[in-house]
Amino acid sequence: MSLIIIGTVAFDAIETPFGKTDKIVGGAATYASLAASYFCNKVKIVGVVGDDFPQSDIDTFTEHGIDTEGLQVKKGEKSFFWSGKYHNDMNSRDTLVTELNVLESFDPIIPESYQDCEYLMLGNLTPIVQRTVIERLKKRPKLIVLDTMNFWMDIMMDDLLETIKLVDVLTINDAEARQLAGEYSLVKAAKKILAMGPKYLIIKKGEHGALLFNEDKIFSAPALPLAEVFDPTGAGDTFAGGFIGYLAKVGTISFNNMKNAIIFGSALASFCVEKFGTEKILNLTEEEVSARIKEFVSLSAFTIE
Repeated sequence: MSLIIIGTVAFDAIETPFGKTDKIVGGAATYASLAASYFCNKVKIVGVVGDDFPQSDIDTFTEHGIDTEGLQVKKGEKSFFWSGKYHNDMNSRDTLVTELNVLESFDPIIPESYQDCEYLMLGNLTPIVQRTVIERLKKRPKLIVLDTMNFWMDIMMDDLLETIKLVDVLTINDAEARQLAGEYSLVKAAKKILAMGPKYLIIKKGEHGALLFNEDKIFSAPALPLAEVFDPTGAGDTFAGGFIGYLAKVGTISFNNMKNAIIFGSALASFCVEKFGTEKILNLTEEEVSARIKEFVSLSAFTIE
């Protein structure tokens, strides 16, 4: 099943209580496509970088079976760059530097070879760019997943609401759900958000897991307790990539498969935070992923006599 992932391919510089990095490869599409590649062998990326982005890092995508025809390289321009510093609780951070560079004028081009798209992951970008991708596909994908953030709610709410109408699954964190719906209760917020258009809503709660909503059904997924979290950057994008990658693999959309997909996405995200950047999710074995998923299952498995 063909899967397109659109989003940022970028450089990050990160500081956490465990250390700091110079420029390393990051971006929503980077994390999501690498995660999805563990389950789906037809991942196609849409993004933009400058000519400062090393060919060796583009080759890393190819080595994971990710099609990079849709990755634009702008000559004489610089890639998107973000720098941030995490607080001791690792749940909050300060943005130190944001340089949009090539992202400022990003026009997503969909190659003809991508028009067989059945699954579409719209990573965190402007709602207008996300909507443009949907409109440029000749046939509506079987499933469209959209990730967004509070920044777009602050400055482009109307555009965001128009884009949300077009998707099947919306993924946001708990604070963003409350802001979008104007409700503190996540159950009430979910009901309002589902009325905006999507069939499914995923509310990410970081170290407290994730919630899945669909009509009158709710699923609560645990988060894996980890002894050390080195870098939470990209964990949400890794989760989203694992989620849609699993659904593309099984090829059937149902609430039960969505539940499974959340566990698979959570498993990949739990690896991501154990090292800086993409380091930990670059070379996972099938055995490692399988063992981590079993850990998630055992977290909440119980019997009642």
